[in-house]
Amino acid sequence: MAEPARHPLAYAWASPLTLPGLVLAGAARATGGAVVVRDGVVEAHGGLLAPLLPRLGVGVRPIAMAVGHVVLAVDQGALDCTRRHERVHVEQAERWGPLFPLAYAGASLAALLRGQDPYHDNAFEREACAASEG
Repeated sequence: MAEPARHPLAYAWASPLTLPGLVLAGAARATGGAVVVRDGVVEAHGGLLAPLLPRLGVGVRPIAMAVGHVVLAVDQGALDCTRRHERVHVEQAERWGPLFPLAYAGASLAALLRGQDPYHDNAFEREACAASEG
């Protein structure tokens, strides 16, 4: 089922995050990867993303990542199995805009200060996990 249309202001608000994602998607395409637009979100996989994404995590080895309105993945399978989870992060970027990286880091710090895992117990990750499990 297609997602509802995104509001133009949501794209504008999240654009400072989306721009680096578009650069990475273009680099993936230039190195043999694929790029498509699905339900208003750019999805890119393969190419340089395959070796790059797993190196970006701290304590985890990500196979996919949302950067504004761009979802980057190591391959098509990773893109397919993480789509619901990453779309939640796209929605979070729409809500928080350029403040999202700071809010995400703050949620990781809050989890760490509570003695919890900064990734798995991050409120943004919990929201995305809950949506992808349901």
